[in-house]
Amino acid sequence: LDHGGPLRPQLMVGQYDWRDSGMRTHLRIVLPGGNGQVGNILARHFHAQGHDVVVLARRVTLAPWRVVKWDGATLGNWTSELENADVLINLAGRSVDCRYTPANRRAIKESRIQTTHLLGQAIGHSLHPPRLWMNASTATIYRHALDRPMDEQTGEIGGNEPNAPAKWRFSIDVATSWERTFFDSVTPNTRKIALRSAVVMSPDRGGIFDKLLRLVRFGLGGTSASGMQFVSWIHDADFLGSIDYLIARDEIDGVVNIASPNPLRNREFMKALREAWGSRIGLPAASWMLEIGTLFLRSETELVLKSRRVIPGRLVEAGFQFQFPEWESAAQHLVRRWRATDQR
Repeated sequence: LDHGGPLRPQLMVGQYDWRDSGMRTHLRIVLPGGNGQVGNILARHFHAQGHDVVVLARRVTLAPWRVVKWDGATLGNWTSELENADVLINLAGRSVDCRYTPANRRAIKESRIQTTHLLGQAIGHSLHPPRLWMNASTATIYRHALDRPMDEQTGEIGGNEPNAPAKWRFSIDVATSWERTFFDSVTPNTRKIALRSAVVMSPDRGGIFDKLLRLVRFGLGGTSASGMQFVSWIHDADFLGSIDYLIARDEIDGVVNIASPNPLRNREFMKALREAWGSRIGLPAASWMLEIGTLFLRSETELVLKSRRVIPGRLVEAGFQFQFPEWESAAQHLVRRWRATDQR
């Protein structure tokens, strides 16, 4: 992404121009758990814009921005970073890209609830608390949807679908508990937004797009199971643009879906990705094959088989303009960036 100079970025469609707002152009932004893929995308973006970025992490590493140690469990010196902060974006939590063993299930749920509760405590003790607290959530909170799209107003929370696998109900329990802890935190002077985000597509190595493209490159990027399940996604440029937009719009709070307005079926999704790469072959994968494959990759089939038909109702209603609303053009752009990065 070309963001231009540090204080006067080259904006893409959908990104907010801080120079035209009544807000300060130099913001203090704190990212708990910001050392993962999405955290790095956000930190790079804000740093390029000239903002003061602080990542709270369990392990301090070298970065162009400040990294402050925290344990995610107890109050400590890190709480001073919240004083006079403009934006707090909490991304902390054990990755869900793993096998749902009892130990991993506990870690996935407890890590999210614990850190969210802890940040609520820290804000409550702040003399000058953050103006805005965004907390990561997930589009997985909605039910398995083949029949209609799910927006914030009419979307149905999942967990009660007939014959839904227990692992799907576990994910819903994590998401609803996570959001409940977030909104139960008493922070009267801090605006709060729960980011129900779809999968963020970026060319970064190790991310979901990189993994999907790897399948395509080896001729394995065909339809998964029936291929009728919907895939909700968002291009990283639109993810960043939507975050900028929400920061600038003081009237928006509560739950916001962060996703492309055009989810599509797995069959079409993978076909567009193969075409973007230039591959004619994509071997399909039956459900039993996915079970074996995810076992080998230490992941879960829910990430592939659950139909996520999520749309960004509130963003669209508020007037946010997506640069990549369609997967075909998004996939082509991401492939070009992946290839450019691969040649460096």
